[in-house]
Amino acid sequence: MTGSLYEVFAATAERHPDSPAVEFPAGPGGTGGTGGTGGSGADVVTYGELLRAAEAVAERIAAGHGPVERVGLLAARGLVAYAGYLAALRLGAAVVPLGPEYPAARNQDICAAAGVDVVVAEAAAPRGGTAWAGDRPVLPLDGAELRAAAPEGRLAPHKADPDALAYLLFTSGTTGRPKGIPIRHRQVLPFLAHNIARFGVGPGCRMSHTFELTFDLSVYDLFVTWGAGATLVVPSRAELFAPVDYLTGRGLTHWFSVPSAVSVSAGFGQLATGLPSALRHSVFCGEQLTLDQARAWHAVAPGATLDNLYGPTELTIACSEYRLPEDPARWPATSNGTVPIGSVYAGLEHRVAEETGELWVRGPQRFDGYLDPRDDEGRFTEDGYFRTGDRVRVEDGLLVHRGRLDDQVKIRGYRVEPSEVEAALRRLDAVTEAVVLGVAQGGVTDLVACYTGRETGRAELVGALRDALPIHLVPRRFAHLDALPRNANGKVDRGAVRRIVSEVDDGALA
Repeated sequence: MTGSLYEVFAATAERHPDSPAVEFPAGPGGTGGTGGTGGSGADVVTYGELLRAAEAVAERIAAGHGPVERVGLLAARGLVAYAGYLAALRLGAAVVPLGPEYPAARNQDICAAAGVDVVVAEAAAPRGGTAWAGDRPVLPLDGAELRAAAPEGRLAPHKADPDALAYLLFTSGTTGRPKGIPIRHRQVLPFLAHNIARFGVGPGCRMSHTFELTFDLSVYDLFVTWGAGATLVVPSRAELFAPVDYLTGRGLTHWFSVPSAVSVSAGFGQLATGLPSALRHSVFCGEQLTLDQARAWHAVAPGATLDNLYGPTELTIACSEYRLPEDPARWPATSNGTVPIGSVYAGLEHRVAEETGELWVRGPQRFDGYLDPRDDEGRFTEDGYFRTGDRVRVEDGLLVHRGRLDDQVKIRGYRVEPSEVEAALRRLDAVTEAVVLGVAQGGVTDLVACYTGRETGRAELVGALRDALPIHLVPRRFAHLDALPRNANGKVDRGAVRRIVSEVDDGALA
């Protein structure tokens, strides 16, 4: 696969102009504007319609703002988001997704750091107006208006440049400012080709869309779908919290989400089993997938393959994969109770640092460096490997994710891996999810465990853990939570957990 993300979409639109590119939920939950309907009454946008909308938006940007290099995009899942994304790519610009639910100050920081030229936004003004945009022009668009939009053919033909930036995402940085990660077309195209082939995506396939555009895994949602001529099935807000209803009611053939979706849904009693499903492939990425989560999901869709992907944004969405055997009796038993991340993609090279166990990866999916060169310090080896900051171990020939290097703590001289303690906690009947932190107080660092499930006394928890862990790995304190806090991407927010612990009196910790 060569060229650009826009070329990938446009080629499909040329081959399948009347096929459904996007299906929005029927009724008030739909966000695509008034348009055609599918057999279930859902709101459908064809490839031809989406192509015309994208071209029309690109013309408006070019006419009003001239050449642009960075286009901010402030829109939730909907026609404005998709047409705006494609319009930026049509102009050869990089997409800079902004968060509709982000604080205005964060969107302002991102616009400034990225050098955004213009922002495409939904017509409804975001909370707090548009002061966050500063002097940057904002192009407000309406989904219903876009359904009727027709380009005038004023743009020159798209010139694909594989070396140009495709998108620019921002993650939380250790410096306290957003860290910009630029990804070029040539870095994302190999990922798309690999995953379209691996999961047999093509016309007639119906793909989930659980990720916000500010999360790099959304690029899989959009362009694995559109690169293969499949349909992106956009969930309603209610469906996001009821994944089984979403996949069965909308006839999904492919599922992709963070593993936390399984635990959260189970906690709300929304993980029904025994329902008929068209699901063929289940894929998880973004955080460790535990074997318990995999078993719970397998019970929902026993006929689907189940894959675990791993990869930081800097290595373009994902760089390793593992497919669990069809028979759960043959699933591997790993040292920390998580599904292996398997093997690095063909075409990429990796090393495991001997002393720390850190995973290093290089190859065509590796980004070139952070937006701010100061962030590159210590992240690359002399021979071009990206230092992921993730610890792995080879078990039975497979890579197993062991947590972050910066999660390691020392307890009374012992090096402790919180992920090992978390795995032991999750094995207890009373515990559903667990986060373990090293908390310093009075110059002494102790382990604090936060968990969900059945509230249990400290003595019982300590007694159970003493049967599985050395004494220095047993947390000194425990906090029961109704639910673990999540960030905007659905991952467990460890920073928020730490803040909760810091605000709780010692007397409230078991």
